[in-house]
Amino acid sequence: MTEANKQLTARLPAAVYGLAMRLGVKPGDNIGGVKLTQTGRMKRSLDTESWMAFTATQTISARACEFDWLAKFRPFGIVSARDALEHDGARLDIMALGFIPIGRAAHTPALTRGELMRYLAELPWAPDAILLNAALRWRVDGPGTFAVSAGTGATASEIMFSLDSDGRITGAYAPDRPRSVTEPFLPTPWRGRFWDYRLHEGRWIPFAGEVAWETDGKHQVYWQGRLESWETR
Repeated sequence: MTEANKQLTARLPAAVYGLAMRLGVKPGDNIGGVKLTQTGRMKRSLDTESWMAFTATQTISARACEFDWLAKFRPFGIVSARDALEHDGARLDIMALGFIPIGRAAHTPALTRGELMRYLAELPWAPDAILLNAALRWRVDGPGTFAVSAGTGATASEIMFSLDSDGRITGAYAPDRPRSVTEPFLPTPWRGRFWDYRLHEGRWIPFAGEVAWETDGKHQVYWQGRLESWETR
């Protein structure tokens, strides 16, 4: 075993290291992250039954808790959104024609915490981060159940993962993701679901996913998407 592998196995629970191996991650790979494109639909709010179709490009870092999602909404792509977590904080911007601000979320700890939860929940789309991102803290809660956390203080975040019969991540759960980025922050149960795993570039990647809030005893899906492309960077 190489020195790098020894350090990994010392830092990670054996079951988490095994998860990365099942997903096709190779300890010797030295990637910075992934780039993917998506198509899908999402709701503007939980109060509406209508959906907005989108196309999106996203980068996810494998070495830091960072991502950048840029979406254009149909028809015509006049309205766009940027949802991002960067080294200097989180951002959520809605634009018209690519440069006219329509909405911009305040830079609050609640926004950063929510975006950090998104990064953690989307690790199935960046499985190399399981080994390469030393900021992640892992815990094994039982057979087929893992917890991954990051951040400190007001931005401390944790996501629970559940695995399918093939040992791949099929569900993500947080009991208290902020549903608002301004007071009241409305910590709310939040779930993600992944399926349609495909062997792509040597890794098992889910090509479909959706996320939902649980409010008033109801499971309300508000985002659904499919990968159109995926590549390491």
